[in-house]
Amino acid sequence: MKKVCAMLLLLLSVTAFASDNSTANTTAHWNSIVGVITAPGVDNPVSTNIHSGTFAWSASSGNASVDLVTGNTSFAVQGLVINGTMFSGTHGPVPAVTGTLVCNAGTNTETALDTKPARLSQQGNAKFTGPLQGTVPSSCGNPLFLLRIANLKGANGLWIATGAVRTISAKY
Repeated sequence: MKKVCAMLLLLLSVTAFASDNSTANTTAHWNSIVGVITAPGVDNPVSTNIHSGTFAWSASSGNASVDLVTGNTSFAVQGLVINGTMFSGTHGPVPAVTGTLVCNAGTNTETALDTKPARLSQQGNAKFTGPLQGTVPSSCGNPLFLLRIANLKGANGLWIATGAVRTISAKY
């Protein structure tokens, strides 16, 4: 009986340890990046604070990952280009993008945290690895990942692509 109790105590201890540490490394992954779908001049906001670019965009591929505790972030996008207008098939005047984690979108606790800008190549490719600028809130409900225009006067902060096919995993 003592052996059974000891084994149960050990099992409960390991389970408690694993559950305490599972939130310490929770990571959100987006398996693809897709462009904003909008008509020219029509806003497609994510919230009252985050508005879309005024052209439709597409991406040929991409992905993103954010550690919801540390804020460590990585993203890669390929072929991020405008659809239609005189810039069709190019990134137009947009020189760089910023990755943005949005927590609790559309609520009074909405938080948006940005990465530093990543240069957009002639082919519409960009990569970033590093921290978010700021602290991820302890409760990050329905995390969204956006790519937003950076370094373009009059258009900074407009979102042009989003992470899609999200999964959230806990590392032990």
